[in-house]
Amino acid sequence: MGILDNLMNEFRQKILTLPPLNSIVKEHQLFPRRSLGQNFIFDINLTRKIARAAKPIDTGTVIEIGAGPGGLTRALLIEGASRVIAVEKDRRAVQILKELEEIAGPRLEVICADALELSLHELAAPPLQIVANLPFNIATTLIFNWLESTPPPSAITIMIQKEVANRLCAMPGTNTYGKLSVMIKLLAETNYLFDVPPDAFIPKPKVTSSMVQILPRKNPLFNTNIHTLEKVLATAFNQRRKMLRNSFRLFGGTKLLERAGIDPEERPENLTLESFCVLAKILSETKC
Repeated sequence: MGILDNLMNEFRQKILTLPPLNSIVKEHQLFPRRSLGQNFIFDINLTRKIARAAKPIDTGTVIEIGAGPGGLTRALLIEGASRVIAVEKDRRAVQILKELEEIAGPRLEVICADALELSLHELAAPPLQIVANLPFNIATTLIFNWLESTPPPSAITIMIQKEVANRLCAMPGTNTYGKLSVMIKLLAETNYLFDVPPDAFIPKPKVTSSMVQILPRKNPLFNTNIHTLEKVLATAFNQRRKMLRNSFRLFGGTKLLERAGIDPEERPENLTLESFCVLAKILSETKC
């Protein structure tokens, strides 16, 4: 075992022997705020499992969004992250994270900020990846902000509401396949990892959460106008039980669909990403 391995083991033991996170939270009177979408995880075994689910974290930078009191932050450091930037907007939680920052030294940087207002590449140079337990109310906004950044992160490993996870990973022909499923497939690959029950959180949410890994593509899978594609998807899925000829009647209905090589009696949940992109291309050309 080399010197670096010995130092890493010493550091890991130092983190593992810190006081339990729940006692630190009580000491600082960090009561979760619903307005911030806060649900804390104190189980170190679970947070370490989440950290291990990320891509290799011993190179580059891991950006943790909504770090809270640092449960996942601790786990990332224990599992060997070379550098972690913990972003948290709640100043009460930042006080606790700063104490961890003193122990971790250059391996951890704590930033008090709103993730919606941050540019990833102002925080760190590539390679970087996101690992986070995201507030449900801003999860999809953050995901698309990151996917549309240039360049995007190498990976996004996140905990989100199970319902949203199902939609992100849905395939054509399923009930959960929709606008979100199509847009995410254009920009990334998705992997459904595992579920996390409500009992794992304090306070206990009403829904199950899920871990998902999103691997951004270097370029969109198809060359398409994003805004037109969004218009096509909104038109199709706003009336998902109707045949496409009815949904697109204002844009030519059957003639438009036949030109795109799509059965006018098909329903939107059965169309592939490629078919939606063909429709978007035709609409862009006709300036609809």
